Amino acid sequence: MGVEQAVLLVGGQGTRLRSMGFDCPKPMVEIGGRPFLEHVIRHISRYGIRRIVLVAGYKGDMVVDRYHGKSLYDVELTVVVEPRPLGTAGALVFAVEYLDEFFVMSNGDSLFDADLSTLLGQELKPGSNGRLLLSEVEDASRYGAVHVDQDGLVQAFMEKQPDSGRQMVNSGVCLLRREAILASNLTFPASIEADVFPSWVASGNLEACAGEGYFIDIGLPESYGQASAELVDAISRPAAFLDRDGVINVDNGYTHAVEDLVFTPTAIDGIRALNRSGYYVIVVSNQAGVARGYYDESAVRRFHAAMNAELIRHAAHIDAFYFCPYHPDAAIERYKADHSHRKPNPGMIEDAFNDWPITRAGSFLIGDKASDIEAAQNAGIPGTLVEANWCDLAAVVRSATTGK
Repeated sequence: MGVEQAVLLVGGQGTRLRSMGFDCPKPMVEIGGRPFLEHVIRHISRYGIRRIVLVAGYKGDMVVDRYHGKSLYDVELTVVVEPRPLGTAGALVFAVEYLDEFFVMSNGDSLFDADLSTLLGQELKPGSNGRLLLSEVEDASRYGAVHVDQDGLVQAFMEKQPDSGRQMVNSGVCLLRREAILASNLTFPASIEADVFPSWVASGNLEACAGEGYFIDIGLPESYGQASAELVDAISRPAAFLDRDGVINVDNGYTHAVEDLVFTPTAIDGIRALNRSGYYVIVVSNQAGVARGYYDESAVRRFHAAMNAELIRHAAHIDAFYFCPYHPDAAIERYKADHSHRKPNPGMIEDAFNDWPITRAGSFLIGDKASDIEAAQNAGIPGTLVEANWCDLAAVVRSATTGK
């Protein structure tokens, strides 16, 4: 299926937050020194999403000015602004010309720090219109519970009830099929939760899967305060920095073509183990082939996209890719430099520490060259040297994360 696009709904007025002095779209309020929306974009970028459509409404010009045509976390951003409030389903219909056949949808004012490969790793069943990602919460009274049968189909959406207790709720993140949205006979404004999903449930065309992770919705003053107090700490964790060629994929010399992607023997198992142990997985790779003119930067990005697509099919993922196209002996003049990002310099690692909520304590690097280990030392983290192309990455990961 290869999902590469997401739609974020960012039109909320944040009426209940205005008492705190905010006058901006709800997802634009700041948490941890940046708009909450950017935490959502960063999270979604970890799972092969390369393009995001932001559907704005209230004060949409603020969203356009900050994001339209820009790139953030290696994701291309497009902003479309509703002419009037159309509801969550109406927003998708309004933006339909921008949508891929399959896309992720998420609310811009909530974050579920769950592994989205659970949502994206399997094809939708024949006839299915979409798949919800569910979160288990202590008290479902604010959301209303979701009941799912043993085949993974949604049976019912329960009404909000006081003292509902611990139940599964809709996290606001889902995988949708564009044609199913277009086929819905809607009168606007229309809610996807109230006006679309129930009909899909009745026809047995809506799947669900459970995710685990930190969940926060900033729609209320108290939940905004909660997010301000705990979000950054909740999503901070150590990182496993991995060299690419020879560690993750077999290195045949300037490997860059998608058809030449071959994973090293236990690379997928090792990366999956890192994901499940709570590490960010960050690739840091010298790509001198760009400097020498053998291929361009877009080829590197295509290779990375194919790598992550295959990993996601195996319930694993790489959170971010950093690569250095520079070399002191470059054939292409603009790439001729002993750049701070070129290992053994630590620039790529330091950029990742600046871009992501990574704790230096507990982070480490695995590489197949002395320059990899020197880069780790220069960044103040331990490094492990492995044999190129034949390393047992899963065993190295096991040793690095458990000491066994």
